Amino acid sequence: MLKQIIVILLLTNFAHAQKVDNDFPPPDNPPEIKAIRSSTPLRIDGVLNDADWERAIPVTNFFRMEPRQGGNYKYKTEVRVLYDDKNLYVGAFCEDSLGREGVRVQDLRRDFIWNQNDIFGIQLDPQNLKQFAVSFQTTPYGNQRDLQNFNDRLTDNDWNALWTVRTSRTDSGYFAEFAIPFKSLRYDEVAEGQAVEWGVTFYRVARREYEVTVFPAIPQTFSPFRMTYAAKLTGLALPPSSANLRVEPYTLFQNEELTAEGSSSSESDLKVGGDIKWAVNPSTVVDFTLNTDFAQADVDRAVNNLERFNIFFPERRQFFLENSGIWAGGRQTSIRPFFSRRIGLQGNFNAAPARIDAGTRFTLRDEKKAIAGLYMHQAETANSAAASFAVARYLQNYGRENNIGMMVTHRLNETSEDLGLSTQNNSTITLDGLIRPSSIWSLLYLASGSIDHEENRTGFAGRIFAGRSASNSFWRWVTEATTDNYNPAMGFVRQKNVIRHNPGGYWIVRPKKFPWILRWDPGFFVDYYHDASDPGNFQQANIWLFPIWTYFTDRSFLAYSIFPTWQNINFDFAPLGVPIAQDDYYYTRHRIRFNTDQSKKWSLNGTLEWGSFYNGRRTTSSGGLRLAPSVNVAFTADYEYNRLKDLGINNEDLTTRLLTLGGRLAANPRTQLSAFYQYNSFDDSGRWNVRFSWEYRPLSFIYLVFNDGRFDNSTGAIAEQQLITKLTFINQF
Repeated sequence: MLKQIIVILLLTNFAHAQKVDNDFPPPDNPPEIKAIRSSTPLRIDGVLNDADWERAIPVTNFFRMEPRQGGNYKYKTEVRVLYDDKNLYVGAFCEDSLGREGVRVQDLRRDFIWNQNDIFGIQLDPQNLKQFAVSFQTTPYGNQRDLQNFNDRLTDNDWNALWTVRTSRTDSGYFAEFAIPFKSLRYDEVAEGQAVEWGVTFYRVARREYEVTVFPAIPQTFSPFRMTYAAKLTGLALPPSSANLRVEPYTLFQNEELTAEGSSSSESDLKVGGDIKWAVNPSTVVDFTLNTDFAQADVDRAVNNLERFNIFFPERRQFFLENSGIWAGGRQTSIRPFFSRRIGLQGNFNAAPARIDAGTRFTLRDEKKAIAGLYMHQAETANSAAASFAVARYLQNYGRENNIGMMVTHRLNETSEDLGLSTQNNSTITLDGLIRPSSIWSLLYLASGSIDHEENRTGFAGRIFAGRSASNSFWRWVTEATTDNYNPAMGFVRQKNVIRHNPGGYWIVRPKKFPWILRWDPGFFVDYYHDASDPGNFQQANIWLFPIWTYFTDRSFLAYSIFPTWQNINFDFAPLGVPIAQDDYYYTRHRIRFNTDQSKKWSLNGTLEWGSFYNGRRTTSSGGLRLAPSVNVAFTADYEYNRLKDLGINNEDLTTRLLTLGGRLAANPRTQLSAFYQYNSFDDSGRWNVRFSWEYRPLSFIYLVFNDGRFDNSTGAIAEQQLITKLTFINQF
């Protein structure tokens, strides 16, 4: 072990010697882009042959972020900006000497994967907040991806706006033509005679050689969402504000069949409901939802948990994903005082759904502050009482990129005479903030208290993060604390009665003598856990050493890691049903990970992990294959194998297999059929999910969904089937 640590120190010292500081501050006088008013209506066809495009002023002086910062780049891009009374138009030509043959696009899904496709994207900061951006992105085939980003740190990938893009591919590159309605943007009105200035950045990913260029210049340490570096978009004459009302009704028919030992049942249901989004003014949006439905949301994948922590399953429902970055706790998965996945379920995160009667959300955001609130009411079910969920948030911006906020949540489980349940009240209050003293340093803090009112029981959780992210290295320190009584009934915690310390980081080496290596990031992280109630009581620790963590210029990847681990098991613990004796343990594990170029027509990925595990041994291997002969067809196959040997009190052997198969067929970016099948040998369970979607007009869909699940429990085999037909319609006034 000592030799391994010496090798790591030698490697990291060499990496440190190779560092080059390429971080530069935002400009005092950002470059300016002038939008030109269109004289005639534009035809959005991805060709850019309307006469007004010739009048627009081209932007060509992009800056290379990857694979090496600065200098000459290979793939030139030209961008022009127009507008009229309804839309902001952006036209781009992305030059490529291979033309159609050079295009790299994985498939035609909406909200595609960022670094696996050819992409052109636009980032807008219409309110000049410097801490917020909306992004509109496309591929050469016209896929759409839109998102919100907060502080170049948190990203809401599932935010959706009404906008249009069309593309065309030629022998010398591809064109992209965007029409973004002003109604889909939030901006401040300006006084008569005052100039309009919006923050804007453009970027392009030429995926074949992973060349990333951006306008204006932004250090490769950051992303195109770092709006403190944004250019100024001028020349706009904004339309007068309107009601800006978006209505999305839906109708749904669902048939569900349940078969258990000796019995079966069938139930059909017709539902209607919908959402309303009202932009009261450029800074304020109010959402209403009635009889909320999430039938089209992705289903969770099975996980075989061998650790002592709660598994975090992400939110997948569109209504809750939008603006979710505003809530305290952000996207980290250890302590979240508010986690919307607790709403609409009969129990914890994997429980059966409960009907949401109605709800509302309020969001106000300007350059000085953000105010948000959410209220939802959940109906009573055969297994759970009706419940009300409320959260309120205030965030104050100060300085260049700093903020401080407060959030309060309250959950009321109502009295249910039928279920014999009495009223329960739970509240949390949270203080949090971000301090960014310079562009490469960040400090985040969170302190949260909870109270169960009927039991008069209180608890505390806190988190502090200090990090330095530069072009040559990344370093951080995280400390998290959660008491045993901390109970965010609207939130999530990974573990209770614990204090965790997590220092570490890595160097970033970009070797000029090896141009086929994009980055080599050797480093380490330490995880140390002890009781919150008795800080002297050690729980567990591990050191993650990764001397090999290498990205190649085609974005293939290879890593080797070592995990010395110490465990104090002083509680009942049985991973996958194998009881572990209460004792102290030390063991070391090894891991190799790799993936090939994920943008090619076929790609592979795999992980092999081996070594001791408590008093036994564990071998885990997983592999994946992706085959996409064209953008219209894609298939995936993933397999995970766990082999436990001589483990636990009874020196047991256990083998589990988890198989996942997936496929996607697409006529175009708006008409798609996707399916996945998953089988888990641990509980002999299998599930199908098949979904057809047709976007017959922007953000208006027809869905056909089929779900089938089969598993065993203590009473025998159970089979569940669902067939769902759903129609949504959006109209924006």
